[in-house]
Amino acid sequence: MKFLKLLICSLFLTAFQLQAQVQVDQIKHNSKERYITTTIGYPVQGTYAPLNQKQPITVLNPDGTGFIQAEDLSKQKINWGIECTEEGVPVFKEGFNSASYTFWYRPNDSEEWFYSQFSIHFTKKKMFLMGERVKDYVDYNVQ
Repeated sequence: MKFLKLLICSLFLTAFQLQAQVQVDQIKHNSKERYITTTIGYPVQGTYAPLNQKQPITVLNPDGTGFIQAEDLSKQKINWGIECTEEGVPVFKEGFNSASYTFWYRPNDSEEWFYSQFSIHFTKKKMFLMGERVKDYVDYNVQ
């Protein structure tokens, strides 16, 4: 009986710790407070490129850093996140077999935040960033 209680407590604490690991950052855009996270339940991090091209790319690291490569192939380091609530719940608009999020990024040499669209197309198993850059993903949540 003690073992069962200990097991239940351990599972509860582990679940609580996993929930608490979602990092939320507060940003300001046009005098309005917003919240961003890099954790939305899908593998956002990775390399995005235009369809059937190798460059220019955008690289998103799990820690909210990365870079955007311009058409001339110059790179600009960025900080990034997906808009969420203060509690870390991603804000999205559900479509037919897709979800659309607001992608926020700030060049390292700037204090200004910019936004663009980030979408997940579940049937195609593709993620689109800024409308043109794409990456394939594997959905580990599917049973």
